[in-house]
Amino acid sequence: MLTPAHIARVVGAALEEDAPWGDLTSTALLPAEATATADLVAHERGVFSGGEVFAAAFGLTDPTIEVDVHVGEGDEFAPADVLASVSGSARGILTAERVALNFTQRMSGIATMTAAYVRAIEGSTARIVDTRKTTPGLRAFERHAVLSGGGRNHRFSLSDAVMAKDNHLAVLQRSGADVATALRDALVRLPHTTHVVVEVDRLDQIPAVLDGGAHTVLLDNFSLDDLRAGIALIAGRAQVEASGGVTLETVADIAATGVDVISVGALTHSVLALDLGLDVRID
Repeated sequence: MLTPAHIARVVGAALEEDAPWGDLTSTALLPAEATATADLVAHERGVFSGGEVFAAAFGLTDPTIEVDVHVGEGDEFAPADVLASVSGSARGILTAERVALNFTQRMSGIATMTAAYVRAIEGSTARIVDTRKTTPGLRAFERHAVLSGGGRNHRFSLSDAVMAKDNHLAVLQRSGADVATALRDALVRLPHTTHVVVEVDRLDQIPAVLDGGAHTVLLDNFSLDDLRAGIALIAGRAQVEASGGVTLETVADIAATGVDVISVGALTHSVLALDLGLDVRID
């Protein structure tokens, strides 16, 4: 998903945005021949993600800069840990610094939050997945970070799976179509490998969705009692996903109902960037 070509394209655009005509400060202040070594230092505890992206920011700025990432994707770290080191042109390092940090701080923040959700449901059979509530243009980066934190990915885009949500069902209802019939007709037209998910927000919607042949029934904003009732009604005929308003305080109870999947938009839409710094060595 996070290919070198995609990293180069997105990081390159970020570098161009940050220094469209070069880094005026570094060019004016620093000798062209000046070199430096700097360390990526953690200022808080977390889970790492974004090593390739961090390295790309420096490599695209100046290919002679050497980058050594000391931790792997998904590795835990503590305050004061040195996560990576860079050495080479001082101008190049300082030009790339902010872009490298912006990506790595956000990706590590996502990985850290994801890991907290995964830990919260340890012992259950449920899995934590992300959603399409990602930063436009950064989905592959943010989805990679979810994997770093031990989570799973939902469909990557609208082209990857059928996912009929409340507005789709509202359009069908308005047009007078029967949901079960519409689903069966869609399955005839779709490739046999296509997964079909249907979101419901009431228990009485489930029978039609099952009759239509949905592979996953998404129970949206259900109470714990209704989740259990929905699972009993589905009775193994489809995978069960829970979504809507999931928090660290509620996720363990949701997992305990027996759902298969818990989708959490907060992993990407409400995450805080971790506090990481790039410190130039003085000695």
